[in-house]
Amino acid sequence: MAQNQDIDYILREWRYEPGVISARIVRASGRRKLLQMRIELGLLQMEFTGRPDGQRPGNMETYLDFLKSQFGEEKDAPQVLTDEQCFEIDREFVQYYHRRICCLALREFDRAVADADHTLALMDLVAAHSPNEDWTASHERYRPFVYFHRIQALALAVLERSGPEAAIEEINKGLEEMQQIFVRAEAEEQFESDELVNQLRELKESLRKEYQVGQTLAEQLAEAVAAEEYERAARLRDEIARRHVPREGP
Repeated sequence: MAQNQDIDYILREWRYEPGVISARIVRASGRRKLLQMRIELGLLQMEFTGRPDGQRPGNMETYLDFLKSQFGEEKDAPQVLTDEQCFEIDREFVQYYHRRICCLALREFDRAVADADHTLALMDLVAAHSPNEDWTASHERYRPFVYFHRIQALALAVLERSGPEAAIEEINKGLEEMQQIFVRAEAEEQFESDELVNQLRELKESLRKEYQVGQTLAEQLAEAVAAEEYERAARLRDEIARRHVPREGP
């Protein structure tokens, strides 16, 4: 039997802090990139790419990919998830949640966006093949939360790449899309007072203040259209189009 199988030395050096997401990136053999998350009773270790536990269900990258292969468009009748499939879906939900919050804490924003997209796609599959409405609802209630993480991560990734105005516009687009989630759930009246919505608005205003950004071009365009200032709107559309023309390389 191998010796020194305990991880006491790691836990002594890396103290658990209640209420804090403590995560770090480490390198395994072959320089493989891993994520570790400190929890009260030890730590979680996750792959940085692919499925967090490193498994390949049905020899595919994720269980979502495996299910898509089973529920292809060529299938004649709608298929309903089995109990075993429901269990495996929930395992993947939890794994991607842990990695997503670690990536947000570590400013690995592109990875967090990709993981949020994976979870949202898994939710779509649940809705299409759920065994019952209660099981669907138990997952759909988390959709705004996952989308909140996605908007937050995407805006901060765009901030690093393209600057504060582009990040603010990304939050605005995300809020519009998030509102549609509330509309589809027949809970539109809750949108304005929702805590996650208000946190995104606070992030947007903090970016304005920190980087001294006024109205973005997209916000000015929306204002011009609402006021029926069509000439101004046309000028703003032209300016937006010029900004989105790809730059030629040297």
